[in-house]
Amino acid sequence: MFENLSQRLQSVFAGLTGKGRLSDADVDAAMREIRLALLEADVNYKVVKEFVARVRERAVGADVAKSLTPGQTVIRIVLDELTGLLGGTDARLVFTGRVPGTVMLVGLQGSGKTTASAKLANLLRKQGRRPLLVACDVYRPAAIDQLEALGRELDIPVYRAEGSDPVEIARQGVKEAVAQMRDVVIVDTAGRLHVDEEMMTEAARIKEAIRPDQILMVVDAMTGQDAVTAAQAFSERVDFDAVIITKLDGDARGGAALSVKQVTGKPIMFAGVGEKLDALEQFHPDRMAKRILGMGDVVSLIEKAAETTDLAEAEEMEERLRKAEFTFDDFLVQLRQVKKMGGLGSMLKMLPGTGQLKGLADAEIDERQLDRVAAIIQSMTAAERADPKLLNGSRRERIARGAGVTVFDVNQLVKQFQQAKKLMKQFQGGGAKGKRGRFRLPDGMQPPV
Repeated sequence: MFENLSQRLQSVFAGLTGKGRLSDADVDAAMREIRLALLEADVNYKVVKEFVARVRERAVGADVAKSLTPGQTVIRIVLDELTGLLGGTDARLVFTGRVPGTVMLVGLQGSGKTTASAKLANLLRKQGRRPLLVACDVYRPAAIDQLEALGRELDIPVYRAEGSDPVEIARQGVKEAVAQMRDVVIVDTAGRLHVDEEMMTEAARIKEAIRPDQILMVVDAMTGQDAVTAAQAFSERVDFDAVIITKLDGDARGGAALSVKQVTGKPIMFAGVGEKLDALEQFHPDRMAKRILGMGDVVSLIEKAAETTDLAEAEEMEERLRKAEFTFDDFLVQLRQVKKMGGLGSMLKMLPGTGQLKGLADAEIDERQLDRVAAIIQSMTAAERADPKLLNGSRRERIARGAGVTVFDVNQLVKQFQQAKKLMKQFQGGGAKGKRGRFRLPDGMQPPV
């Protein structure tokens, strides 16, 4: 979502870091470019004006003037202010201690509220909770059926009632949670196509009836400033606690995410980063600010790896690597691990500096290539996966037909695998040094840029 803004800001910083001293004219030019970049990203005009004023005030101060690296100091100032713009500190879901705890979701129709309810239930279950979903959207056709379908997919119960009063359904849903010994209730309320009095009144009545521990508003990042306007209206009438921003992985400009905290005073708590039901993440303002500025997000990458990695499997893999016994089966396990972590493109965006590598920022990562590699490996027999030396011409033709690729593709994969295995062997004792004691890459492999 923030690719264009990130590239614009990094371009501004590139012009600053090469200078030993920054003049007022340098700072003014940088502030002008930052202001244009934020406006193009659809950030609220008043938010942009205040943000640039704060950055400029600090950038022309004594700290920058006395700094040996003024360009880097300005970057640090922008990072601090951008983190504040996004909320400053993490917003956490807080329960009062009453059982069951209750979370009420509000928002406009089409914001992804029903799906966000299911994603939140899934996230809370991973944290050891036992959630119950309550379907209170009695107006939108198939809304209740949609929530039930999501509940079945996650194996999380959904309470539905035949009545047409959302307030009573919410109240009975909380009672049902007590009967089923569920410790969290997530209430999916009805939305409208736009903010109106009827929707606000109904949300206020449900709030009064169940007294939720937290009220979260779901906003669609793709709708830009319309989402911020709706959030402002809700904050005045329903007084929600925080925001779930959906479709943060889309191609919108990101203005809603950068504006909502300053306009409404309500922080972003969760971010939807994909269509799958596990694609809801805790929102970290400092990490998002670093991503926008091209500094990566290694912490989140490590957390994702920890969530999706089986410890015993990882230890076994490490032992095999130490013995240089890496096989195509191991390679397949690694491919599946990459997909669990959101794919190669998602991982690259979290690495520092990747946005500055020539061609990578604009390149489209073809995730289907991973599927093709997996298909080639799965078309091999167990013996072939364990011992690539068995892969003669006829076997490679058979594998290519089975995977729906060409023999050239199979040859390329085998060659890359053999080079990687040779590289691993050189890291083992006695094999890591070539002539003159230097590490030598396998024939045909190029050193990293």
